[in-house]
Amino acid sequence: MRIAGTNIPDNKRLDVALTYVFGIGPTKAKEVLEKAKIVVDRKASDLSDKEVALIRELVEKNRIEGDLRREISSNIKRLKEIKCYRGSRHIKRLPSRGQRTSTNSRTVRPYKGRMTMGSGRSKLDKK
Repeated sequence: MRIAGTNIPDNKRLDVALTYVFGIGPTKAKEVLEKAKIVVDRKASDLSDKEVALIRELVEKNRIEGDLRREISSNIKRLKEIKCYRGSRHIKRLPSRGQRTSTNSRTVRPYKGRMTMGSGRSKLDKK
């Protein structure tokens, strides 16, 4: 089964499998299955062609994949252009939602030799 350029796994439950599409979370997946009147426990391989077409139609009514990614990137670009606080945080590659930065935020900050810490001791100290 393929929706919006994303392969849906055959061996997972449908509510979980639909979340592989960017823009479809667990809640939206359950709503789509309710509208299609399909039981959540079924697998993608058990569906008929008619059911697959109905799910695809319901999912594609939402903003998903390329459209959603484009919209998010244009929103971030707009924030950067107007130079608001959130935009400046995006430019500096720092967290934009108020998190602390002295520790944590290692996934957002630019890499400058920082790695997640172990015990804090170097390998030479152990010998």
